[in-house]
Amino acid sequence: MLTIDDFKRLELKIAEIVGVAPHPNADKLYVLNIKIGEVKKTLVAGIKPFYSPEELMGKKIVVVNNLQPAVIRGVESQGMLLAASLDGQFSLIVPERDIETDAQVR
Repeated sequence: MLTIDDFKRLELKIAEIVGVAPHPNADKLYVLNIKIGEVKKTLVAGIKPFYSPEELMGKKIVVVNNLQPAVIRGVESQGMLLAASLDGQFSLIVPERDIETDAQVR
C-alpha cells in the first residue's frame, strides 16, 4: 500500500502534445513531443493502436513529470502519460476543462 506521502512524491502535470511521430523501432509506439509550461519533453507511449496523430495533436493530457527517464527501443522517454484501459477499451486521462499546461494535478 502507498502512503499519502508516497503519492505526494508524484509530480502530475498537465501537458500539451505538440508533436507526434511513429516510433522508428516499434509498431505500437508513438514518440510524442509535449510541452509543460515552457519545458519541452519527449514521451514514448504505446497508444498507436488507439489514436491517430491527428487526434493527438494539441490534446492536453496528464503526465507523470518527475519519472526517471527510460530508453524505450532506442528512444529516451522523459515521463509517462496517464491512461485507463479495460476489456479492450482505452482512454487517455485528460482535463475536463481547458487549463494551462504546467497545472498541477492533485
